[in-house]
Amino acid sequence: MSPAGAPATAPTDTGAGAGDDTVVLERIVPPAGGTEPPPAAGPSPLRRRLLQAAWAATLLAALLLGFAVYLAALSPLQEMHYQAAAYQTFRYQLAQATAPVGTAADGAPVAILDIPRIGLHHAVVVEGTTGRDLMRGPGHRRDTALPGQAGVSVLFGRGASFGSPFGRLSELRAGDRIFVSTGQGRFSYTVNAYGDGGHPVQDAAPDRMVLTTSDSGWIPTGTVQVGARLDGDPQPNPLGRPALSAADHALAQDTGALAAFQLWGAALLGAVLLATLAVRSWHRRAAYLTFAPVLAALLWACYENAAALLPNLY
Repeated sequence: MSPAGAPATAPTDTGAGAGDDTVVLERIVPPAGGTEPPPAAGPSPLRRRLLQAAWAATLLAALLLGFAVYLAALSPLQEMHYQAAAYQTFRYQLAQATAPVGTAADGAPVAILDIPRIGLHHAVVVEGTTGRDLMRGPGHRRDTALPGQAGVSVLFGRGASFGSPFGRLSELRAGDRIFVSTGQGRFSYTVNAYGDGGHPVQDAAPDRMVLTTSDSGWIPTGTVQVGARLDGDPQPNPLGRPALSAADHALAQDTGALAAFQLWGAALLGAVLLATLAVRSWHRRAAYLTFAPVLAALLWACYENAAALLPNLY
């Protein structure tokens, strides 16, 4: 008889004759209350740090790729949405004779631009040339005359993102026509001169227009300028234009968007943490449906403010 608590063994006959005491132990049953084998060791600290770095790099790459998709594919839709609404607003103002002919509010529509040579039709020109203004369409530099008025009118337009209204500006040739409608009527200009940031357009004509955009759709380092003379007599210029801000100059960055970008980024991070907790403690599908639109809206706001930090003509 085995002592209490001793492991039980099962002898197996080896086929030897009677009296052969040789046995083979097949199985050893652990005693009751025996200890479990120790758990496998987790990843080493170095491996853990490498995994964390890989996750961080993947997340950063995904965010950068998303920003590129926003600039290339989604920003034109944003500009198109604003243009559609602004076009209806400005047409109504023209019909009611209330379209601005002097100083206008920042981002307000002030003209409709048509350049047949580059396929630009019914583009609404807004007041101001900051990065945010040019997200809406071509912008009128606030310290210059409006198109059709006496003096020099300067218009900026993006060359790569947000619909790139001036992306084909360099295709204009001498003699091409530019048409503009404002609260003072419809006017035409004839292209006659070219320039860039280092060599601005030189023209002795008193009444003209200068169109400006970036010199590259990838990494802009300068500007492209096209000059055009007004055909016919100009309309009165009320003068009294406001001064330019630092963000109104060519290739300027809207540094005021940095604070907004940081706030939206903090809100996005907080929403991600809440969504993570909700997925762990709540029904997973319900958490996804609840937080997906919130995260998408916050990410869009981050991308929009990040775009404002790029050169305004990009």
